[in-house]
Amino acid sequence: MDEKLDIDTLDDATAAAAFRRLVRHLQVRHDAQNIDLMGLAGFCRNCLADWIRDGGFEGDKAEARALIHGMPFAEWKDKYQSEATPEQLARMEESLKKNAPGH
Repeated sequence: MDEKLDIDTLDDATAAAAFRRLVRHLQVRHDAQNIDLMGLAGFCRNCLADWIRDGGFEGDKAEARALIHGMPFAEWKDKYQSEATPEQLARMEESLKKNAPGH
């Protein structure tokens, strides 16, 4: 393949299918805490909600979070979110330093 691969060349249908699969995966993997996702990868479900708003989703922040979490955020938080430990918070802070500006 001579053409350089670039994420921007991925067709929208394929990108949308992959995004939906990621969101559905996170909707059933409640054991993957947002704080742990932030500590490892520098993003979480709430970031995805912000990103869809940045991408043109017309709903407000609460609607975007409900779409990504599969339920209202407050309900998800009550059911699945545990209290972050100091270690998790420290990992998150270090991880966020690695993010590119604007991410």
